[in-house]
Amino acid sequence: MPTAEREGAAREEARGLLVAAAVRGAAACRAGAMFLAAPVRAAAALSVRQIRYLHKTAVRSGGGGALFLHRDTPENNPDTPFDFTPENYKRIEAIVNNYPEGHRSAGVIPVLDLAQRQNGWLPISAMNKVAEVLQMPPMRVYEVATFYTMYNRKPVGKYHIQICTTTPCMLRDSDGILEAIQKKLGIQVGETTPDKLFTLVEVECLGACVNAPMVQINDNYYEDLTPKDMEDIIDELKAGRVPKPGPRSGRFSCEPAGGLTSLTEPPKGPGFGVRADL
Repeated sequence: MPTAEREGAAREEARGLLVAAAVRGAAACRAGAMFLAAPVRAAAALSVRQIRYLHKTAVRSGGGGALFLHRDTPENNPDTPFDFTPENYKRIEAIVNNYPEGHRSAGVIPVLDLAQRQNGWLPISAMNKVAEVLQMPPMRVYEVATFYTMYNRKPVGKYHIQICTTTPCMLRDSDGILEAIQKKLGIQVGETTPDKLFTLVEVECLGACVNAPMVQINDNYYEDLTPKDMEDIIDELKAGRVPKPGPRSGRFSCEPAGGLTSLTEPPKGPGFGVRADL
């Protein structure tokens, strides 16, 4: 066979081998994709739940994050009426008297809280009044009010439901509690009921992990919750009654759910266990 023909045959054989390898590779990829499809779909579904509502909540409540910017609205602008009541002016003086002379601004956090408790939320006119009363630049007040998410820069309902969904509460079915609230009130995270009675937000750890799952409603903690407990609490609030705060499981506080494992009897008196000859 002439040299040119031998080279052509060799090229065709090499091309055939490459095509066969490509076909086998594609088949292997399809098999691998089919093998991985179910886990990938499961992971994708899980990742959707892991996209937390915190940022959405912050946007709607006006706290923290990217919301350092204020935009005047008809209900929230420097001319929005706000002034402290005479009783709260007395409370402000009691607050600032806790700090050295010339350091009135040290009371900015409790005085902002006082303004929010009086008004229900914190418009910019209230921040300006706090700056005036504490004799500090308004910008310093804005910095505090936009940093802490417990300051509500948009109106919230009479009952502010803050549900914790961080790891311990999540492991104790905080998702079930959240779903019960949403169904009971007909709202989603970050929303307020039409009657302005309830606002629902999702928050990070509230420090009651041993009593998970739990929610904070205004100043009260409700712990060891079940979906039925949450529905009962909402019914009580709708009726104008404030349910007893604390664990709903029968625990007094945060003792072990399975009962005491130590200190199960009164402590012995002085000298117990000490040898008489010592």
